[in-house]
Amino acid sequence: MNYYMQLLDTMPELILSLGGIVLMLAAAWMGDKATATISWLAAACLALAAISLGGPTSYGGPAFDGLYLADPFAAFAKLLIFIAAAVSVVIAPRFFDRAGGSRAEYPVLILFSTAGTAMMVSAGDMLTLYVGLELQSLAAYVLASFMRRDGRSAEAGLKYFVLGALASGILLYGISLVYGFSGTTHFGGIAAAMKTGTSGGLLFGLVFVFAGIAFKIAAVPFHMWTPDVYEGAPTPVTAFFASAQKVGAMALLVRVAMQAMGPASHQWQQIVIFVALASTVLGGVAAIGQSNIKRLLAYSSINNVGFALMGLVAATPAGAASVLTYMAIYIAMTLGSFICVLQMRDLDGNPVETIASLSGLSRTRPGLAAALAVFMFSLAGIPPLLGFWAKFVVFDALVAVGMWPLAMIGIATSVIGAFYYLKIVKTMYFDEPQGRFEPSSSALEGGLIALSALFVSPLGYFAIPALGVASLAAAKALF
Repeated sequence: MNYYMQLLDTMPELILSLGGIVLMLAAAWMGDKATATISWLAAACLALAAISLGGPTSYGGPAFDGLYLADPFAAFAKLLIFIAAAVSVVIAPRFFDRAGGSRAEYPVLILFSTAGTAMMVSAGDMLTLYVGLELQSLAAYVLASFMRRDGRSAEAGLKYFVLGALASGILLYGISLVYGFSGTTHFGGIAAAMKTGTSGGLLFGLVFVFAGIAFKIAAVPFHMWTPDVYEGAPTPVTAFFASAQKVGAMALLVRVAMQAMGPASHQWQQIVIFVALASTVLGGVAAIGQSNIKRLLAYSSINNVGFALMGLVAATPAGAASVLTYMAIYIAMTLGSFICVLQMRDLDGNPVETIASLSGLSRTRPGLAAALAVFMFSLAGIPPLLGFWAKFVVFDALVAVGMWPLAMIGIATSVIGAFYYLKIVKTMYFDEPQGRFEPSSSALEGGLIALSALFVSPLGYFAIPALGVASLAAAKALF
């Protein structure tokens, strides 16, 4: 394959990188008054990147001597990432305008972070993995502290940076161990080395690599940054962290587990089982006492990561496909929930984040209450909403390989999470109103909430055949 064709394989990342550079120059030239225009142009770049996934180069296979992989798995994950990033861009200008912190750099940072996330899911080598991870993370640290005059946002950025640096060090140490004991950083070479026997050094390296990636997906016991960062960061940024970055990190973990560590599946399955169970339990129990809706959604994301990891435990194409299906449904529920949080403003226009402020919402904002109830029921996995199907395919993949005890434990832990989701619904529909939210004045936010709610409603089951075929085809590319 010639150099030109290999560059075409990286078309999504090229579009995002070049678009980010051009829009950065535009932001410097036109200033913050052009924030809305730059945001929509950034969304257009993300749309172009998504469209480029439909070309033949998206399935061109290994490029640059295997450093970069253009395959159906990467294309599926990138499509989800680009959709989530575009939503995070277009909902931001109104939020920052009202908060007094509108800056034209926000969509540019989203583009660069998304480019890094896209590179992560196409990594075929530990070095590409790390470069993509750092590109994604460096922009994310700035995004978390984007509202510089807000103490909570500055705190969120600092905590994310310090703990992220620690996680990067752990990951690099794991990569160095894997390289030292396998003689290569290429996923295929690592798998070949493991087929001949997994030494103690390789196992240690495997553990450290998984730990570094577990930080990015906010899995227990590497979740400690999540509640504080999700609460302190601006809400559009939190939506981006909980959706696009979560999908990218989860897809990266699946690729590393299946392609680089596949022959050592019996070893890493034990790690993933512990992390999955710990995440579902802690994510459910710790959320019960939360009074802030964004902190509750942070623990909800930890809980949902645990369920997605259960699909990875199966270590089969069906298991990997169940993870992709779960993440596709998860981002719709999560983005819808966070856009509902954007709508939570008192009559003076000040953002409100307490769960108690939702009291009696069904009588003051019935449409918002209905949409939020749909997302809460779906996150809890209650049929006939689509969140039930996400959990079903994960448990089905476990039962198919004989891991029904783990599936039963997963079903039991889902009951814990259902408690705090239903608590929010009870607060909205059965408590007396404590105050009124301002009427919605954004057709864009209302439309996105409606689309997300329709997707996770029973109407979403019509998309299951196409989603199942696409996710299975993507998963088979790993085997």
